[in-house]
Amino acid sequence: MSYSFAAFGLLAVESVEGEIPGWQWWATGAVVVAIFAGLLVLSYGSRTGVIARATTKEAVRQPLFLLMLLIGVLLIVVNTFLPFFSLGEDIKMLKDCGLATILISGLLLAIWTSSTSIASEIEGKTAMTLLSKPITRRQFIIGKYIGILQSTLFLVIPLMIVFSMAVFYKVSYDAQESGKEPPTTADAIAEVVQVIPGHGMVILEIAVLAAVSVAISTRMPMVVNMVTSLAIFVIGHITPVLVQSGAIKIEIVDFMAKLIATVLPNLDYFNMSAAVATGQLIPPSYLLAALAYSIVYGGAAILLSFILFEDRDLA
Repeated sequence: MSYSFAAFGLLAVESVEGEIPGWQWWATGAVVVAIFAGLLVLSYGSRTGVIARATTKEAVRQPLFLLMLLIGVLLIVVNTFLPFFSLGEDIKMLKDCGLATILISGLLLAIWTSSTSIASEIEGKTAMTLLSKPITRRQFIIGKYIGILQSTLFLVIPLMIVFSMAVFYKVSYDAQESGKEPPTTADAIAEVVQVIPGHGMVILEIAVLAAVSVAISTRMPMVVNMVTSLAIFVIGHITPVLVQSGAIKIEIVDFMAKLIATVLPNLDYFNMSAAVATGQLIPPSYLLAALAYSIVYGGAAILLSFILFEDRDLA
């Protein structure tokens, strides 16, 4: 199966569950375990980890963390029982709404945490106190970024568990409401499995935007960081679609759109709406390609953070 980054959306719906070899899923699982193990080792085995753990604790203790968790759970539960009037496609609507809820909740926490733990510390001279210890500026940035990722995982993982339970229950609930034959447990599990790769796509998208937010927060105050990051989120989903569809006919506007689509992250890579709409399972090759893209772009954003923070006057 051949594909390119420009055809990510098509790749997501080309594979059928039965055609995917089992070893690919084991390999993908091994990569995920390796990433989590690396985060743990870095958090508890280096000076960078001290900053990461402190950032995570600070984020989890914020009222916003509990607020986003409660709102996210409430929205998922309400959508489970809310009729979408979608002509028998309520489960697909629940999947779309649930993934969007988790994404927005995690994204808001990541941007808020980067603003409070980096921009506010720089403005409040707290960062200068930290850097007076045997900690370099690069360790400071990496520690903050890892701490942001960890706090986001503490938020989205419980939401993902609740969402999976809601999808499992929704299968039998819809059958009961419509008077259809009760589905089997295997049918409900299949619906849950189909949406699991979407959880990974949500985490990767948050990781990319968190890296961008960290870069912005090294130079900009909290309000500017939040507005800019949310604007990048919107543009990152819209611009690549317009460019690929050829909807922009004005030459200068088309050039600017292509430039923006090249510089800013193409967040449409992480959109699994096509897979949900067609009931297809996202293949491991797509997940690994999206992981590679997030690592490359996130790494570039962190390198930009190093450059912007290297000569930042903290006094």
